[in-house]
Amino acid sequence: MHLGACYYPEHWPRERWETDARMMREAGLTRVRIGEFAWSRIEPERGRFDWQWLDDAVEVLHSAGLGIIMGTPTATPPKWLVDSMPNMIALDRQERPRGFGSRRHYCFSHAGYRKQAARITRAVAERYGQHPGIVSWQTDNEYGCHDTVQSFSPAARDAFRLWLVDRYRTVDALNETWGNVFWSMEYRNFDEVELPNLTVTEANPAHWLAFRRFSSDQVVSFNKAQVDILRELSPGRDITHNAMGFYTGYDHHDLAADLDVLGWDSYPLGFLEMFRFTDQEKLDFARQGQPDIAAFHHDLYRGCAKDERWSVLEQQPGPVNWARHNPAPLDGMVALWTLEAMAHGAEMVSYFRWRQAPFAQEQMHAGLLRPDGEPAPALKEARTAADSVEQLGPVGTSIREAAVVFAYDAEWITQIQPQGEGLSALWAVFDSYRALRQLGLNVDIVSPKADLSPYKLVILPCLPIVPDELFRSLQAFRGQLIIGPRTASRDNDFLIPDELPPGRVQSILPLKVTRTESLRPGLEHQGDGWSIALWFDHVETEMEAELVAEDGAVACWVHANCRYLATWPQGAVLREVVTRALDNAGLQALETPDGLRIRRTSNYVFVFNYAAHENEIPEAISGTPIIGSRKLPAASFAVFPAD
Repeated sequence: MHLGACYYPEHWPRERWETDARMMREAGLTRVRIGEFAWSRIEPERGRFDWQWLDDAVEVLHSAGLGIIMGTPTATPPKWLVDSMPNMIALDRQERPRGFGSRRHYCFSHAGYRKQAARITRAVAERYGQHPGIVSWQTDNEYGCHDTVQSFSPAARDAFRLWLVDRYRTVDALNETWGNVFWSMEYRNFDEVELPNLTVTEANPAHWLAFRRFSSDQVVSFNKAQVDILRELSPGRDITHNAMGFYTGYDHHDLAADLDVLGWDSYPLGFLEMFRFTDQEKLDFARQGQPDIAAFHHDLYRGCAKDERWSVLEQQPGPVNWARHNPAPLDGMVALWTLEAMAHGAEMVSYFRWRQAPFAQEQMHAGLLRPDGEPAPALKEARTAADSVEQLGPVGTSIREAAVVFAYDAEWITQIQPQGEGLSALWAVFDSYRALRQLGLNVDIVSPKADLSPYKLVILPCLPIVPDELFRSLQAFRGQLIIGPRTASRDNDFLIPDELPPGRVQSILPLKVTRTESLRPGLEHQGDGWSIALWFDHVETEMEAELVAEDGAVACWVHANCRYLATWPQGAVLREVVTRALDNAGLQALETPDGLRIRRTSNYVFVFNYAAHENEIPEAISGTPIIGSRKLPAASFAVFPAD
């Protein structure tokens, strides 16, 4: 695994560049990521390019032995370009302009901006595509950051109408498929279809789902245009992009199909603070990150990526600047996060960033160096991580035990029509993943197209649309299967199936959901140490009632190798169902101390201590560690040889 840093030579004096390159190599870094925000320096005026500074930077970094990941600078179009095409910017849901002055100020559907993005990509690729120092390319930067996938501009509206024509062919087919007879929403032609914002109350959910799919497709096609240019002008180099944490604005499976390596940006402390974790978790793990955040995304994006090739393009090295509160990580966590990525198969971890900037929006975001150019605490940890990476060598292949199935349209559907506050498909997947990890299992997060046969246990936590390929896989699957609420509850255009949920999946899961309730907090059906909470499906079935609450409500039904969880997959009830399925699957659960997590590969067993206190490694993991000790201090890791 390579280690690298995100570097912005345009931020620093020319005479400093050789020092930075030398220090990177001394820290064990072999990769450097540059250029993704440099359009205004590359092309200060339309058609006038200034390459000299970037030529020099490329030569300095290459001469130091650093492989360069060159970014296309399309995330930050310069002011002269925005002024020449004012309507290239996106409009938000209230149709307010999202203008110049920060970043990501463009609409994916604007034809003029697409041409300009292709033009600058071609210019950079023609200049550096054959340079021996360029080992990889990154397209743009963090598609969708700051909620920028959806645009409600005239350009988006016009492109959406063309997308609808291609998908439905006739307006009569669109009306029938969407159920537009409801509330007299029928259209006479495609030019009458507007975007689904600014309606009096909620728009047709089928309309919203189509717009979400369209918006995702716009990102994918925008990206592919750059990929095609880079493959033409710089053959043999990997192409990547940096996805984000807990972000579902576009389909990462579709994006990854055009990439060689899918990257993501890992900020465990920022994500803990900003997302839906309890106040107690935010205190307990404030300086470490909740133990499953990073691993969840490693496995999510590994499952999205072509041939499971993935990397961390930005790794948090210290306090960030964008969360509600921004503590520093415990000593040791930067090295731990790095080795955990390695354990999950990362090809690279790149720290964001090399040096903390003393100006502009991110001046409070830490780097491996302080603003004065002296080492920050994480620089030493990067060196420690580099030594461990070198000592271990290849980690081997991942051990297949359990899989969780996730599709991006599942999250879109639960956002469009949640039916209960906070009932998100993404978080149902996260909770299922967390339950399996807490029991010591290796977990893969897979797409509906994945081969399920290597796994002994598969969970579909919440998958409203079950496509044909997955349906066939479920029919053939012989391991243990847990199916959660809302699964197979809609067809591909958001209609309830004629035979009621779970639709055709009733052929392997013989039950019919006849009524659904979402339950406010405190309105629960109590079981033996668990409860039915948030969601409850009433069913007709001959299946065996496996978990029955005190009042007779059934939380889980079982038939052959299948279980149906009739309540929201979370907490004690999820753990109970998972534990029973593991027993049936012949998988050994490993109770681990709080904060301890395990990852197995064909060569090693990795143990990570996310707790703020010492933890002892369970006796089930035998032997003497190659790295670390059996009594793990806070924020540390141990590595054992595989059995």
